[in-house]
Amino acid sequence: MSQEFDSAAANVAQGGRGLAKLNPAPRKAYELVLRLANPPGDFAVVEGVAQYDVTNEDQCGYIEPETGTPARITSQEPVTLRKVADNEYRGTVYLDRMLDEDYYGRGVCTWSFSGAGAMLKATGADGETRFLSFLGADPFMGGRTETRHYPRGDYPRVDDMPDYGASGQQDPNRFRAELRDALFSATLSAHEVSP
Repeated sequence: MSQEFDSAAANVAQGGRGLAKLNPAPRKAYELVLRLANPPGDFAVVEGVAQYDVTNEDQCGYIEPETGTPARITSQEPVTLRKVADNEYRGTVYLDRMLDEDYYGRGVCTWSFSGAGAMLKATGADGETRFLSFLGADPFMGGRTETRHYPRGDYPRVDDMPDYGASGQQDPNRFRAELRDALFSATLSAHEVSP
């Protein structure tokens, strides 16, 4: 069984989900909405992601042999964001996407939805800025929005900082005064829908 765990760990390291399994019949559907305001140009890459974390890894997870501690169990699952209007994208997120199961022979691992986010890139070329946004589980399920502001000058790339991950700011006043008139924003929201 140790060989199965090692193989799963290698799969996770390469971007896979390891032993974790997707729920074949998820039912708790939400629509994730991304709206851009004053974008600096086109975004050829608009990708969504939903994050899920096991809440009881102490009781069910893999124990690291070197430390005797349980490893964190998390999964980021892609969410297809489709363009529905100028500067607006939508995709479906399932809160129950992951399958609760006994993955390590220590008890059933319980998954919980942690939030959803988006990543934007001008063309998808190496070195371009990655504009990142994320909406945690509570605001996501509570119908609240999250707006992040970014300097327009970071598009399509930041010199001397290839693949810069721009997380932006919630408060545009945190930017220097001369940048405040040169910002764009990304707003995430979600609402429950029928599956």
